[in-house]
Amino acid sequence: MINFNMKPSLLKIIIPILLAFSALKTLNSCSNREETTSCFPNQFISVQLNLSLPSYYPLNNIGGWIYVSEQQSGNRGLIVYRTNDGFKIYDRNAPHICPSADTTLEVENGSLVICKKDNAKWFLNSGAPASVSPYPLKQYFYNYNSSTNILNIYN
Repeated sequence: MINFNMKPSLLKIIIPILLAFSALKTLNSCSNREETTSCFPNQFISVQLNLSLPSYYPLNNIGGWIYVSEQQSGNRGLIVYRTNDGFKIYDRNAPHICPSADTTLEVENGSLVICKKDNAKWFLNSGAPASVSPYPLKQYFYNYNSSTNILNIYN
């Protein structure tokens, strides 16, 4: 607790220090997060896919991919990719720039993910940046039940 009966010279030292700390905290809260830009939208992700349905057949084969735009799949949807040992689920928001009309990610040639706004590219099989972006694609968790062929995606 601050004692306001302190000498004025001591208050002149303490107040600027407190203001500096609060300014640093504010600036730090607007900086980049570890995996995306600070303006990357945080969305609730909870999607269940029945891979036995025809629209999800590409995911039954290694290298197959689909876009998911269902409710609770983020504000731009997801890219789901089948790997040798499971799945990769990526957000369709570009992780390196703030969302705008032309920053929705698209799969190109079945091997790259591209942002049309600045031509940033990522490898579809890993989500690692191929050019422009310093960030990998934002990924989500999943559970896959092979006996029911149900893929649950969540964050």
